[in-house]
Amino acid sequence: MPTPGREPFVLGLVVHPRNDVSESVATVTRAAARHGSPVVARPGDAARLGDGVLAMDDQEFVERVDAVISLGGDGTMLGAMRLMAGRQTPVLGVNHGNLGFLIEVSPAQLPAALDEMVDGRFSLEPHSCLEVDGDTGSLGPATAFNDIVLAGERPGAAVTLDLEINDVRHGYYRCDAVIACTPTGSTAYNYAAGGPVISPAIPAIGLTPVAPMSGVSRTIVLGGEETVALRNPSEEEALRMSLDGAAVSRVGPGGHVTLRLRPNVVNVVRFDAAALGRRNRVKLSLLNLPLRPDQLLELVPEHLRERARQEQSTRHRRRDTPAADHRNRDGAVGGGGSHLSSPDR
Repeated sequence: MPTPGREPFVLGLVVHPRNDVSESVATVTRAAARHGSPVVARPGDAARLGDGVLAMDDQEFVERVDAVISLGGDGTMLGAMRLMAGRQTPVLGVNHGNLGFLIEVSPAQLPAALDEMVDGRFSLEPHSCLEVDGDTGSLGPATAFNDIVLAGERPGAAVTLDLEINDVRHGYYRCDAVIACTPTGSTAYNYAAGGPVISPAIPAIGLTPVAPMSGVSRTIVLGGEETVALRNPSEEEALRMSLDGAAVSRVGPGGHVTLRLRPNVVNVVRFDAAALGRRNRVKLSLLNLPLRPDQLLELVPEHLRERARQEQSTRHRRRDTPAADHRNRDGAVGGGGSHLSSPDR
């Protein structure tokens, strides 16, 4: 944990809207209590996280927290990054979701990760975002760390967009959607649509059409200094714009959006970036296999599958056991066997 610039050092939580993150919340609040640090969350999150977490409105949260811990998947992590964009506040991700390309730490690793933060044994990985302006409706100027997607407002409708780069027209798109991505976001929708993986070391913007019918039909990778404008030439059809798969806005007939890459706007906590890179390469390889996750299990040796089932059963029993001591009629503490540690995922 960074050396506090003021007292007390404030920890902020951003949590998945549905997944159970109670064990990680308890881990964070216990660690914070040892150091006299309050733990805060925005009102919608704090209401379900218990008495150890204080409610704080969005603006105060952004201004006062000294570090943010995201408990969820990549979507939750992206939300935390958008919230803290433009500040140097460290953001630590703990994976309570699925793939977790952005997230290095599992719930089982959280206690050790917090100790390493306290000891200063971590690095900060800067991330760039796309800034979008123009006809963005109620969103106003906004940011996206993965991608911005423009699609037809009506389900199944094709989209036509004129492309301009640095105020020079470069053709048009006729396709199901157009994806503009950062290097970080190149492994998301862009990759699924056939676009390339772009190294995070390169300041770049990727533009990929989804199911192109005419016009530009390949991915274009632009430098980080370029300004991109996407114009809706239709006089009747509106477009639907989404940012990181979350925030949604409408681009009306004749409207346009302007995109720029803004470098180094948020800092993500890293303990072993090389190990994270190796895991993500494996995840990308698995996504290319013609198998569902349940079918992939058939490739795992039976003795390892059985061990995983036993450890999962143990974790469920621990979660369902009340915290209070169980005592028998003679006053002895009720027994409980040793528990296997949960595997990292």
